[in-house]
Amino acid sequence: MSEFAEVLEALRRVRGINSFFALDVGRPDESWLPGTALLDGPALKTTIDTIATRYRADEPRVAASLFFLGYTARLLSPLTAADLPVDVRPENLWWRHDPVNGLSVRIDQPRLGPPAAEALAPVVEAVQGVAPVASGLLWGNAMSNIAGALKMIVRAGLLTAEEAELRGARLMSAPPFELAGEFFSLPGEIAFRRRSCCLYYRVAAGGKCGDCPLVK
Repeated sequence: MSEFAEVLEALRRVRGINSFFALDVGRPDESWLPGTALLDGPALKTTIDTIATRYRADEPRVAASLFFLGYTARLLSPLTAADLPVDVRPENLWWRHDPVNGLSVRIDQPRLGPPAAEALAPVVEAVQGVAPVASGLLWGNAMSNIAGALKMIVRAGLLTAEEAELRGARLMSAPPFELAGEFFSLPGEIAFRRRSCCLYYRVAAGGKCGDCPLVK
């Protein structure tokens, strides 16, 4: 099987879990921006400002965290389920954000790429250039989305809880994920507790997430 076909088949196989696992492929219409617009120009700051307004987040770092939480959810959910290093570097992405539908992403070419951490690193740096948010918090957001994806994969019957925990441990075995948190077992379920907080509790009507370290 060619790389092109392998990636398409892997993404097709997992897209039915829920909408976060549906990663579309191909060049979209003109309403979308290239992924490189995340790294250069005003689009990222404009998007984070829009998120701040929508969620009534007074601190720029809170809106920046919410942006990265949504960005990584839409990329890492399908990659975690497919267990394949699909190329999600900015140069192989398209994205858009609107106040009603939020953030959408898609890949341009169905091909393999570097590990997810390497693909996400330039966006982490770009987000930190817009708002004073800690890198550990952003990587914690990414790992939290991996853990959440694994939980959905177990519920969909594609992995057992034990298999999902092993996959999660493997994904956490290298920087920058190795300090993000820890997995622990519940009967028939996979659970995760992160070491950083995404700050969602600091938005109007926000609260603490299930994997938040602030929950006692």
